[in-house]
Amino acid sequence: MLVGAVEFCRNTANIWQVLGYVVLIIKIVIPLILIILGMVDLGKAVIASDDKAISKSVGSLVRRFIAAVVIFFIPTIVSALFNALSIMSADERADYNICVQCVTNVNSCSTDGVVGNLT
Repeated sequence: MLVGAVEFCRNTANIWQVLGYVVLIIKIVIPLILIILGMVDLGKAVIASDDKAISKSVGSLVRRFIAAVVIFFIPTIVSALFNALSIMSADERADYNICVQCVTNVNSCSTDGVVGNLT
């Protein structure tokens, strides 16, 4: 086993932390945009007083809301899948946990197991 391969996440933690910030922004902004657009469409249909357009807009709003929830939980789903499918040694698991911690919980990203920001 290569020593450098086991310490990959520890050595690249800053990159994973930046990726974590990007994921955090995406998982907040995209669902908000989807829900706001759905509400705008529904508002237009209500103002137009068209029953067919209202029912179509409600369906669109529901689909957008479901998509927003799925987008919000994608990092959790992917992490759970990797945890379920992974067969790693203890050293590899510790290094992998650094990557996961930096992407999913940006504020507690660390390379030594101690909670805190990277400097």
